[in-house]
Formats: sequence, structure tokens, C-alpha cells
Amino acid sequence: MADVRKGVYPCYENQFQIDTAASGATAAMKTIADCESFGVSFDNGVEEWTPFDTEGWTRRLLTAKSITVSVTAKRNVGDAGNDAVAALAWVNGRGAEKDFQWTFPDGTVVKFAGAVINVTNVGAGDSTAVAPLEFEILSNGKPEVTPAA
Repeated sequence: MADVRKGVYPCYENQFQIDTAASGATAAMKTIADCESFGVSFDNGVEEWTPFDTEGWTRRLLTAKSITVSVTAKRNVGDAGNDAVAALAWVNGRGAEKDFQWTFPDGTVVKFAGAVINVTNVGAGDSTAVAPLEFEILSNGKPEVTPAA
């Protein structure tokens, strides 16, 4: 039987991986080194209407979803995952899309195929600070969720 985690856990047990393979090559998911913090934002589209038979009460239906994962890391030159993210600072269009996955502490994996990687800082900061790597992962279609075994 699988060892399923229960209870609370520290945030550092979440891990992020990015496809480091060259375009057209077999996927090579690698962990992104030196990630320090992250935030998650679900952007939901809700349609609202107020029909006569609800006596003024609004009805709603969730009709759209997207997710943004904002990550703060340190720039780690030579780490395959960190280098793959940093390289995307200089590209536009489809070139800024990579497969990305989020592995939860319980083993659940959320894979974002062709996620848009929006690099917002690659090395800028105080002269005595460690160079940052800051980026957002923006879903690009429905992610694939694989529950823990």
C-alpha cells in the first residue's frame, strides 16, 4: 500500500519542475533549484444572472479558470531547471512556453502543458544581495492533475 501523507507540512516540500529538453526532444523535467517562496492565484470566470423565478436572488455558474504561480528564487547558474527559466527572459511568443509541473508534498502532480513562463527579474538587486530569479507560471489551457498514488 502507498505511503500517503497526512497532516500539515512545511511549504518547502512543494517542488517545481520545468522541461529542460530542446524543442522537439523527449521531455526532461528538472527541479528548479533555489526557489524560496511562491504564491498561487486562481482566476475564475463567473457568469451571473437574475431570473424572475429567484425573486431577485442572483444565480451563478463558474465558467472559466486559469492559474498563476508566482515564484521567487535565487539565480543559480548551472542548474538545469534554473537555467531553463532564466533563458526565457529573452524570448517572446511561443518561445516563452514550456511544460511545467508542481509536485505537492503528498505526491499529487499538476502538469501545465505549454505554460507561459513570464520572467520578471533575472539578476537585478542590491550590490550585496544574491541575484534573484523571479517568474510567473501562467496556465495555458487545462492542467493535468495526477493524484497521489
